[in-house]
Amino acid sequence: MKKTLFALLFISSAVHAVPFAKGHADNGKKLFTQYDCSSCHEGKVGGDGSAIFTRPNHKVRSADDLIPQIKFCSGMVGANLTAQEEQDLAAHLNQRYYKFK
Repeated sequence: MKKTLFALLFISSAVHAVPFAKGHADNGKKLFTQYDCSSCHEGKVGGDGSAIFTRPNHKVRSADDLIPQIKFCSGMVGANLTAQEEQDLAAHLNQRYYKFK
């Protein structure tokens, strides 16, 4: 019984893990600035570009969508991000805009 309860608690905690927990949002914010991500977003939606994250037809609908979108966008600006940098950027964007759980 104890083993079963422990296994259930372990599985439920893994299912509810915070997305991008290995990412460092502060570094992600620096990367966002370094690669001037806002400039492309401004061209698409105007203003400071942040509406690209919150507009009704935004592409990223879940945490699983974010890294592929980051890969696409980083390719557009010629950024060759490491896997860790992708996690950092995702952590920043999730913390600031998406709030995926």
